[in-house]
Amino acid sequence: MAEKNDPTSELKFEEALERLETLVSEMETGDLSLDQMIAHFEEGSRLTDLCGKRLSEVERRIEKLVKKDGKITTEPFETEDS
Repeated sequence: MAEKNDPTSELKFEEALERLETLVSEMETGDLSLDQMIAHFEEGSRLTDLCGKRLSEVERRIEKLVKKDGKITTEPFETEDS
């Protein structure tokens, strides 16, 4: 869970995803010390949680347009697990 003083909690989705990709690339090189790998893993876990939460928020806000009785209206977008 992100703490209030955690700078990752303020990132936009795109920024968090970009940072996550950077961390993964750096970890894949094998050039990091064990302490650096652990720090990257912990930050990556926080970023993964953040991205998941942001995607869930957006999913709840999405509505789809439907035509009912000749009128266009909106209704909540439902996913397979909704």
